[in-house]
Amino acid sequence: MKNNKVLIVGAGIGGLATALRLAKSGYEVQIIEKNAQAGGRLNQLKKDGFTFDTGPSFFSMSYEFEAFAKACNIKLPFTYKALDPLYSVNFSNSPTTFFLYKDLAKLAEQFKDIEPDFEAKIQKYLSKSGDIFHDTVNLVIKNNFDSIPEYLRTLAQVNMVHLPVLFRNFWQQVTRYFTSDEAQQIISLVAFFLGRTPFDTMGIYTLLSYTEFKHDGYYNVEGGMYQIVRGFVDELVKEKVSITYNTEIVAYKEENKKLTCLIDKQGNKWTADTYVINADAAVFRSRIFNRKKYSTKRMEKMNWTMGYLTFYIGLNCKLPQVDHHNYYLGQNYKQYADTILSDPNTLEKPYYYVNVLSKHNTDCAPEGCESLFFVCPVPNLLVKKDWSDKDQIVDSIIDDFSKRINTNIQSEIISKTIYTPEDWQSQFNLYQGSGLGLSHTMLQIGAFRPSNFDETYNNVFYVGASTIPGAGIPMAIISAELAFKRIEKQKEAMLQKASTTK
Repeated sequence: MKNNKVLIVGAGIGGLATALRLAKSGYEVQIIEKNAQAGGRLNQLKKDGFTFDTGPSFFSMSYEFEAFAKACNIKLPFTYKALDPLYSVNFSNSPTTFFLYKDLAKLAEQFKDIEPDFEAKIQKYLSKSGDIFHDTVNLVIKNNFDSIPEYLRTLAQVNMVHLPVLFRNFWQQVTRYFTSDEAQQIISLVAFFLGRTPFDTMGIYTLLSYTEFKHDGYYNVEGGMYQIVRGFVDELVKEKVSITYNTEIVAYKEENKKLTCLIDKQGNKWTADTYVINADAAVFRSRIFNRKKYSTKRMEKMNWTMGYLTFYIGLNCKLPQVDHHNYYLGQNYKQYADTILSDPNTLEKPYYYVNVLSKHNTDCAPEGCESLFFVCPVPNLLVKKDWSDKDQIVDSIIDDFSKRINTNIQSEIISKTIYTPEDWQSQFNLYQGSGLGLSHTMLQIGAFRPSNFDETYNNVFYVGASTIPGAGIPMAIISAELAFKRIEKQKEAMLQKASTTK
């Protein structure tokens, strides 16, 4: 088969999944990766005898992974287990910890004194969220769009009963069903998973609540989330797909509306018939292809996700009182969430997440020790450019965490690594340290998002968070399928054209 050599730039989960689909379909695939190991943001840090997941710590929509494995005719190369409870939530100055169970009666019992009729309310809320999910996922999320008019015609097929939700934010939609601060904040917490806040995330994304509690839930990967990457890489090795690490693209050459080669920092030229970009779709167009639509000024005007302050702590003790997945909220949830992308001084009373990876993966920490992963949503570099105060911020979070669990962990720390938005930007070329790339606003979703096919070169395609359908591990798996369909469609058109010219 001619025109079957594919070069994939970036070994993130989207790039790896695209590579496996292509290799299984007879394409000759090669991957180049900027960093020293695969995974992109879904990565792993090994240090001082500890193992840490550096990015996502659980996943949803397990059926997308199963469908991917079936399409590739493989057994899913990692083991996962449903989380129940999904996670816990604690408010500062409160002894109560809420456990987010999928059993809604069990969940409701915790709210009986603060949110009357909680079970009936959440059933009604999830019914609406479920309707939004089922009326949009196959029509909008899992489709390629060739143009904005085509996308708008598709949107017109969605049940019009959901139209009012389109003009509400996540918080406004949630507060239509719940009245207590605790219920409103806990239910709206999932909006942060999209890299923004409940106050600037579209109300239609309350469909995420349905995926949390009803549709599929969340899953832990045995051995840590990096096992997903390791499993995909092992499958690619079987297909003789090579990955060249420490290779960053800085330039290109083109001819007759086709990309002819990409050039790395060392001056090496990488050629292929087809190119798949797993780097950020907007950033690559801006920095490598120098597109006017993605100029410096236009990039600044786009809506980007928040930054993340992440730090990885190895403790010389166990924390039996702390669960696997935990969220710690302050008393200024509304103020903090509302100003996080505009005020660099919102870190005094942070909301943060703590993952105890070694809780159910004992090989991730030395015996008698604990491996902790902290995530705190923070302003990206567009808002907070100076992170010289990172140690002070981290210490304040550790002190707050110590108070909440009634154990001072400062003296037990034997390993510490901190990533600020500066580090996320330098490691993964994330625009201004925006943790999940472009945000999901009305004009940055569907056909308004950077497309997964290139506007100039007909042999270039994109996969990942800043193209369709958006951010998240399951979305990366779907994005890989959509990119694969693009490439297959182009191949079929070329074969048809060749047959008619004979």
